[in-house]
Amino acid sequence: MAAESDITLYAYQPSHAAPAVFATVIGLSLLAHVFQNFRYRSWRVMFWMFWGGTVFTAGWIMRTISSYYPSNPSFYIAQTCLVLGGPPIYAAAEYNILGRLMYYLPMHSPLHPGRLLYFFIYLGAAVEAITAVGASYMATAKGVNAEALYTRGGTLLSIALVMQAAVECAFISMVALMHQRAARSRMLSPNVRSLCIMLFGTSTLVLVRCITRAIESFATMTITEPAQCTDVCRFVTTQEWFIYVFEAVPMAFYTIWLNVMHPGRYLPCSKTRYLDLDGKTERLGPGWVDDRSKWETFADPFDLTNTLKGQAKHDKFWLQGDRWPVTSDGSFANGTATNTSKSHLKEHHQRELASLKEAAGSNA
Repeated sequence: MAAESDITLYAYQPSHAAPAVFATVIGLSLLAHVFQNFRYRSWRVMFWMFWGGTVFTAGWIMRTISSYYPSNPSFYIAQTCLVLGGPPIYAAAEYNILGRLMYYLPMHSPLHPGRLLYFFIYLGAAVEAITAVGASYMATAKGVNAEALYTRGGTLLSIALVMQAAVECAFISMVALMHQRAARSRMLSPNVRSLCIMLFGTSTLVLVRCITRAIESFATMTITEPAQCTDVCRFVTTQEWFIYVFEAVPMAFYTIWLNVMHPGRYLPCSKTRYLDLDGKTERLGPGWVDDRSKWETFADPFDLTNTLKGQAKHDKFWLQGDRWPVTSDGSFANGTATNTSKSHLKEHHQRELASLKEAAGSNA
């Protein structure tokens, strides 16, 4: 009979060093995000990077611990759920950035930025919940119901991965639409171009991770005995490098990329601050205004009916640029504005609010 120390929940001898390295890299990137979120006052936009980084770092820490106790089911379950749960949370940060970009370029947003943002976040939350349940089923499958639990968990995990891949494809399409419209109207300022490139790259990293994880899940979801394992199954379950190359590395690049090109450097904190049609000037407008009644908004929150007809019912305030005050602290499009000075921004917003009230009064 095998000794307890010889029993392992892994199909290989897990590395001690690799998860520790990635825990360190992800953890340091997390600390950098915290610093930059305070520096650029961008917690509302980048909170999900903090939360996702916390979960993902905890996952690699738990995997490091689990590598020393490969027979401990609690450590194994914890590292499985946390490592799988981090990336869907990370993806929510992308959705926030796109939403803020749509507020910055309202004339190119196909739908209400706030409602589109919630749509993506709710889908992401559903993916996260299904991932957590599926991972826990697979990790805890044992006893007389082991086969049923493992299959159920594998099915849920596969569904979650396919859902996330579909969401990422929709997200990339939305970024591409914004990029195309901005380029066509000659409003692709350096900050907008940088953000679009960053969003294309980071979402591609998430998509690659989803596809490879889905291949792994579909190959193993119904395998309860070693003899049932096919060539693909053996490849993804007996090679530890697979998880590092297609899970750890892409997400490490993801979080580092968002640190190097932190959105707080490229976009204003205020949702009402937008880029004028000249692609250089920034103004403080009223924000996205839906002109429909409450019942119409409830029945069709995205105004798809009128949008498909080319008659979207929202206030096109950007066509009345002279009505809204020009920002006095420079422009993010020109690289002359910043979110770093809290006292300066407070004074600036007070001046802009006074100017906005004055402009509204003169047009009453």
